[in-house]
Amino acid sequence: MSEPGYLSAARYGKDLVKVCRVVRDGTQHHVVEYVIRVLLEGEIETSYTEADNSVVVATDTMKNTCHVFAKTSPHVLDPPMFALHLGLHFVNKYDHIKKSFIDIISLKWSRISVDGQPHKWSFVRDGDEKGLVELAVDATKGVDAVTADLKVGLKDLLVLKTGGSSFEKFHRDEFTTLPEVADRLFSTSVALTATVTLPPNTPLTIDNLTSIAKELDFPTMTSLIRKDVLDTFATDESASVQATLYLTLQNILKSCPAIKDASMALPNKHYIAINLKPFGLDNGSTYEGGAEVFHPTADPSGLITATVTRK
Repeated sequence: MSEPGYLSAARYGKDLVKVCRVVRDGTQHHVVEYVIRVLLEGEIETSYTEADNSVVVATDTMKNTCHVFAKTSPHVLDPPMFALHLGLHFVNKYDHIKKSFIDIISLKWSRISVDGQPHKWSFVRDGDEKGLVELAVDATKGVDAVTADLKVGLKDLLVLKTGGSSFEKFHRDEFTTLPEVADRLFSTSVALTATVTLPPNTPLTIDNLTSIAKELDFPTMTSLIRKDVLDTFATDESASVQATLYLTLQNILKSCPAIKDASMALPNKHYIAINLKPFGLDNGSTYEGGAEVFHPTADPSGLITATVTRK
């Protein structure tokens, strides 16, 4: 009897590959800690339809490759370039693999300050913020004509401001109970990705990665993105989360010419002013704001998203 369906998409790989790399430059040490996902596509249909494992690059092989490259790659301290090195390797190493997808989450290790100076080999996890890389490498036209879609970003960057934020003149109807407020706490956990335009005149090969890294300068780019997020959040007289989000993305496009588009997702972290009038206390929880005691509540929460694309 004929099968009622056909294989229309197939992708597989290794998730949650965790690796920490220490680079010792004399007495100055550098450390990165990554959580990596590797997914592959290509001429792998028979592994699904005919139980043919000969086309399967084992997911354990992918894990081992990440570990070996953590030791041998000259780009290991630069997450987007490390992802490009891994992604290009898979489509060059295996003729039947046509696409690779590499996601890297970078955990935060910051140098400990001792007497005002960063320590050479001691670090602290000073927050939940994580760096993001999302890479898709396409070699369907051959390894001499590889293209890639590369995104960099961050997530879990928790911010809060106690002034400079209002929410007024929003649409009201019979279901609306939210009061307008001229001054409120504004807190969110920033998630952001930005699509990077790779150098158009430089073929995407492993041999060219050093020149690509020099031209794009990802450490500076990601630092500017983070600075724009924090500076805009702090200084914008926010009329809404939407308005602040949009201004942030515009500032990122101004700061980083290589960024083609940028997207943000901002969930509201609500802080509700507590009514202390039953205890004879004024908590300032009126339209003018000025409250000092709040109840933090995780849900339900607003979720504001947008993408701004370069003209």
